[in-house]
Amino acid sequence: MLNESIEALGVRPDGVYVDATYGGGGHSRAILSLLGPEGRLIAFDQDPDARANAIDDTRFTLIGENFGHLRNFLRINGVRQIDGLLADLGVSSHQFDEPARGFSTRFDAPLDMRMDSRADTTAADLVANLTEADLTRLLRLYGELPNAARMAHDICAARRQEPIATTAQLRQAVSRQLPRGMENKYLAMLFQALRIEVNGELDALRALLEQAAALLVPGGRIAVISYHSLEDRIVKNYFRTGNFEGEPQKDFYGNLIRPLAPLQAKATMPSPEELAANNRSRSARLRAAQKNEPQNQ
Repeated sequence: MLNESIEALGVRPDGVYVDATYGGGGHSRAILSLLGPEGRLIAFDQDPDARANAIDDTRFTLIGENFGHLRNFLRINGVRQIDGLLADLGVSSHQFDEPARGFSTRFDAPLDMRMDSRADTTAADLVANLTEADLTRLLRLYGELPNAARMAHDICAARRQEPIATTAQLRQAVSRQLPRGMENKYLAMLFQALRIEVNGELDALRALLEQAAALLVPGGRIAVISYHSLEDRIVKNYFRTGNFEGEPQKDFYGNLIRPLAPLQAKATMPSPEELAANNRSRSARLRAAQKNEPQNQ
């Protein structure tokens, strides 16, 4: 949803913008095309592979760090306020298509799943070291797997026979728990749970939203594309209520206490044309919000 997300940002030619998930640089290039000589764009990506796509433009800065550290690294680069931020969450197409990263269920690869190769913990470490109870909670919470307990049990039984070091070994370990005709869906849910934990994705998202809300100028905008219900729920709740529980809080006058106001009541979905061109976009949800003026907070 490139066009929809850029439109939601309402880019000002002289503004300061953040692309929190640089990846291949598609969103950044679109933002730069709307900026004038005085504009500035700062991009974040913790994946070292993203550096190969860096844009040669004096208005552009690429920071090779997790977007959960947004505020600190913006300050290091002399930025204390921003006019807009865009985040396209989840795993990039490049990461999915690179077998060695272990993100995809399609390849036999090391069970890695780290977005930042400097991180210590891999998916193989989780599979090897979590107790059956902790693994069950992880698969239920982050994978939303209805058979999380049985799947965790089979993983623990398999690892007692030999270490589970590859994606193929993991698939084999849970093979009995994959409903006929839904094998790929259940595997995707399993891989999602491990990936979220390995990369601390939901904690980083919460940190990003809170820091972005503090950094945005009044009237500044944030646009977030999410790909599963866990991410989308966090974004929706924060935009609507100013907290992650989704519980509205009001001031003495009955006004909602929240730093942002949603720009639309419901998430924007991919167009039929985009779905036809890119099947991976089928689960995408775009939400955008605007920083409230001080008197409305």
